[in-house]
Amino acid sequence: MEVGRGGRLILRLRRMGRMPLISPRLWWRRVVFWVGAVLVAAVAVGFAKASDWAGGLFLHFAAEHVWLPFVIAPVGLTIAFLLTKHVFPGAQGSGIPQTIAALHMHDPAMVDRVLSLRIAVGKVLLTLLGLASGASIGREGPTVQVGASIMHALGNLLRLPRLELRRALVLAGGAAGIAAAFNTPLAGIVFAIEELSHSFEARTSGTVFTAVVVAGATTLGLVGNYTYFGQTSAVLANNVAWLAVIVCSVTGGLAGGLFSQALIVAARGLPGWAGRMIMRYPVAFAALCGLLLAIIGLLSGGQTYGTGYQQAREMVEEHSTLPAVYALLKLAATVVSYVSGIPGGIFAPSLSIGAALGSVLAPLVPGAPVGAMILLGMTAYFCGVVQAPITSTVIVMEMTANQSLMIPLMGTAFLSFAVSRLVCRRPLYGALARRFLQVQGGTKV
Repeated sequence: MEVGRGGRLILRLRRMGRMPLISPRLWWRRVVFWVGAVLVAAVAVGFAKASDWAGGLFLHFAAEHVWLPFVIAPVGLTIAFLLTKHVFPGAQGSGIPQTIAALHMHDPAMVDRVLSLRIAVGKVLLTLLGLASGASIGREGPTVQVGASIMHALGNLLRLPRLELRRALVLAGGAAGIAAAFNTPLAGIVFAIEELSHSFEARTSGTVFTAVVVAGATTLGLVGNYTYFGQTSAVLANNVAWLAVIVCSVTGGLAGGLFSQALIVAARGLPGWAGRMIMRYPVAFAALCGLLLAIIGLLSGGQTYGTGYQQAREMVEEHSTLPAVYALLKLAATVVSYVSGIPGGIFAPSLSIGAALGSVLAPLVPGAPVGAMILLGMTAYFCGVVQAPITSTVIVMEMTANQSLMIPLMGTAFLSFAVSRLVCRRPLYGALARRFLQVQGGTKV
């Protein structure tokens, strides 16, 4: 009788040990996971500061010697391209398509290659080199792949048995990367659902939410409570809101859709002489892209170099205005930077282009504040590029601490999404992820 009671006690203790709140194994996973989210945030903050330093270094030398970008840009892009091709293959591009592709891969070895820590290190270093060379690129896309790589490495350390758990870690890493890069926790969650996974899974939602919260708290502790593009109190009266939404949505959606379609075509291979030159002389083409960046920079007075963060922030806070041609020149510089084959994202440059577009369109809507038109322009163009209306609305709203324009921003996002689809049938990141999978021989998105 006593033996039977002891056996039942042992059985109960074993069952209690498997309970989520008591299980040592599950608590070990949670601790490692939280540490991973902190690491993602710390890396994102460090990457942001290093990016500002690299871009500022280039601008410092370019301001002192007007001719210097014609040397630095071609040489820098050539070196970045060669390192990408021979030392860090797979590090080229934004990083978001690679993360989406990894979420659809079933071969663990292939996922290990795409989300390796070596590729993550290369992504950071080569993005910094691109910014130090005057390229019009952002760090947010690369931060997504870096965050996903860190979480994937932790998944390998934990030896997670189920594929959905590993996928949840990758998804959480990407979301935490966005949340930490922009200091926008809500946008990180929405981005993970709308753009990375294209679905909401109850089994993995807690993992993603926790990662974003931990990463957001870490970012807050490291850099304080700041808004990425400053703060604006711009409002929009109802009698002019409808016209402002239509004007910005149509223009931004069309421009963003054309930009996305151009990048998708470039990923498949440029037509004509440009395509033949890339195939035969890829190094010379990278140098030519650097030369074009220097020419565009000269025409813009140096405003098109780098992420475009400073220009957008000053426009949002209405501290400065830029010439109407800035949006077009910045768009051209971003396309040239992307097709050169170096790593780098398009988030910050796209938001900068959208801000300039809104500033240009402001005189067409009498009675609409310039500040409000700038936010609508950012939302319209960014949504036209990524075709993710909810993410576009939330990210602009969080980055500018302006909730009063939520309804006009949302209307702008959904209308620009529809306009963008007229010229670009597939979302940019999804199309690039599919192309990446075809090259890698993986599962289609």
